[in-house]
Amino acid sequence: MSKAGPMSDDNAREESRIEEHRKEVEDYLQRERVGHLGTGEYPAFHVYPCVALWAVQSKKSPGWVGWWAISGDLPTDHISSSEGRHPREAMRAFSRHWRDVSASMLRGQEHPDCSIGTPDQWPELGDLLRRRAEILQTYADDEI
Repeated sequence: MSKAGPMSDDNAREESRIEEHRKEVEDYLQRERVGHLGTGEYPAFHVYPCVALWAVQSKKSPGWVGWWAISGDLPTDHISSSEGRHPREAMRAFSRHWRDVSASMLRGQEHPDCSIGTPDQWPELGDLLRRRAEILQTYADDEI
């Protein structure tokens, strides 16, 4: 029987990036004034180093997921767990919302629920958001 050796540099970088994602989410939730009882210690889903999906504990129902938050090479965002109880459902909900927001941006219209960038940035940011939404949908649909 062998002992586990020291953490590899790759594993250490991944763990460090995951902790950065967690901090980003915690700071974001505080700025957005989302009442909660904390984020998970580890993401419910992640693809290093691009995306991390976090369960956020409900304040109304301690011990249950009240929110989902996402961070990484995409907008940091959150949704209610009523949009989906499972990480795959949450990713689909983020994807739907982002496709809707990007469509508004690409039409040159401000979305009623959120704003990203300035109108002169919308063509580029809208396309980028649309592509991130497609990637999330792919992750959600991947049964592996």
